[in-house]
Amino acid sequence: MESPASEARWILESVSGLVFDALLIEEAPATIRAERKVNALLERRLTGEPLQYVLGEWSFRDLDLLVDPRVLIPRPETEILVEIALLEAALLGMRIGSADPWADSGRDHVVVDLGTGSGAIAIALERSLPDAQVWATDVSSDALAVARANIAGTGATRVMVGEGAWFDALPLQLKGNLMLVVSNPPYIAEHEESDLSTEVIDWEPYGALISGPTGLEAIEEILMASVEWLAPGGVIVIEHAPHQAEAVVTLAEATGLKDARVHPDLTGRPRVLVARNPH
Repeated sequence: MESPASEARWILESVSGLVFDALLIEEAPATIRAERKVNALLERRLTGEPLQYVLGEWSFRDLDLLVDPRVLIPRPETEILVEIALLEAALLGMRIGSADPWADSGRDHVVVDLGTGSGAIAIALERSLPDAQVWATDVSSDALAVARANIAGTGATRVMVGEGAWFDALPLQLKGNLMLVVSNPPYIAEHEESDLSTEVIDWEPYGALISGPTGLEAIEEILMASVEWLAPGGVIVIEHAPHQAEAVVTLAEATGLKDARVHPDLTGRPRVLVARNPH
C-alpha cells in the first residue's frame, strides 16, 4: 500500500492529467468538475477499494494498463516472472527486442500466457518478442474483456485471445508445438485466505487468488497438461508462493518435466518455477 500522501498525489495527477510538480506551480483554480471527481475518487478509496481500481489503471513494466475488480492488480513479482520468461525465450533462440514497425510481424514462435487476467504478461511478452505469436487465455469472460481492451489500447497486434480453462482455450493444432508457456495462476490455499488483507480478498477476483485446499491445484493441473502441449525442449515458467518452492519442483519432476528449478524475486524469496519438456 502506498502512503496516504502518495495516494493523494496519484489521484490528483489522474484527475488533472499533470504530474505533481506541475500541479504545485499551476495557478489556475481547480474546476468544479475536477473537484467533484477528486472527491468521488477519495470516497471510493476511503471505502477500502484499492487505489489501482480507483484510478482505473496501473503500470506494469513500461505499460499503462486498464485494471478493475474483474482482474488482479499487476504486481512487481509478476514483472520478475516476465523477466525470467524472456531470459528463457532468449535461451530458446527467440529474438529479444522491439518489433520493427516497418517489417512484417513475426510468427516464428508460439508463446502462451495462461490465466492472462488484465493481459499484462501477454502484452509484455509480445512487446519484447518480435518474432512470436502470443496467446492469452482465461476462463473468465470478464477478465478477457479487460485483456482485450488492454491489447487494443497498447497495439499488441500479435496477441490472440482464447477463452477456457488453461490449455483448453487453445487451438488443438498448437498441442505439442509450444516453445514457451508462462502463467501466474491462483496459488493461495483456502486456509490462507485469512492472511490476505481486506483490500485483496474483498476486492480482487477470488478465483484468480484462491486455488483450493492446498494452493497447488492450479499449478499441478497446468504442469500435468504442459507435457502434451510443450514442444520438445519447450519451457514452462510459473509464478508461485515462496513456501511452495520445493513442492512445485517435485510436481514438475513428477509430470516428466526436467531441469526444474526456482528463481528468486526482488526480495530474494523463491518465486518462479522454470522447467523443460525433454520429450
